[in-house]
Amino acid sequence: MAAEGLREMTGHRKVKLGHLVAEFATPGIGHILKSAGCDYVFFDMEHSGFGMETVKSAIRYFEAADLAVMVRVPSHDAHFIAQAMDMGVEGLIVPMVGNVDQVKKIVRAMKYHPAGGRGVALQIAHDRYRPGTVADKFAAANNHTAFIALIETAEGVDNIDAIATAEGVDCLWVGHFDLSVSLGIPGEFANPVFLAAMDKVVAAARTHNKSLGRLVANVQQGIDCHGQGFDFICYQGDIWLLHDALADGVSKIRAGCK
Repeated sequence: MAAEGLREMTGHRKVKLGHLVAEFATPGIGHILKSAGCDYVFFDMEHSGFGMETVKSAIRYFEAADLAVMVRVPSHDAHFIAQAMDMGVEGLIVPMVGNVDQVKKIVRAMKYHPAGGRGVALQIAHDRYRPGTVADKFAAANNHTAFIALIETAEGVDNIDAIATAEGVDCLWVGHFDLSVSLGIPGEFANPVFLAAMDKVVAAARTHNKSLGRLVANVQQGIDCHGQGFDFICYQGDIWLLHDALADGVSKIRAGCK
């Protein structure tokens, strides 16, 4: 039985656990994450330097492991978004979503007619090279793909209710670091201004019955965020997790060898 798809995951509020990949786009990465218990992977193009060829290959690795994949593209560019969807992106994360006009443009670029205006390319990577009728292909692609709006600006918080109810938005995702910068308090996550912004996003997700996600740095933060209303918990990133585990082991061995 196939694992639950990303779009299906956004339809309920049970916890979904994932991991961010920004460095190790290796053939085994999908199976490693699946074996570790991940429900999905957050594959990052914005800060990694990964290009479209890498995305195309990596998605095949995740498909082989039956692991749901969301990809963060680096911009709102319509051609970029459409090309990412053609490569087989299941969940599209777009940075710096601040208003409904941006949402409409993104949805138009990622969805086929009648939900959008994406350029047509069938029987390629996104539909696993399978034949079929145009109507069936359009419906399948639109139903399969999810839009995750990355809320990481003061504008996005101000417009959160309108964004949450906009056609095509399946999930809200908080970019906590960029949000703190946009609010003028870089890295001050305990600042009342930041906490108030977070509360507003959480309230909008709850009011409008939208999935809500964020990256967490440790286990306790993940548990706490779930208690606040986050159902997509992205635990750590590949670079930082490897670095910290390696540094911990190396330092302990070094200390023990003195």
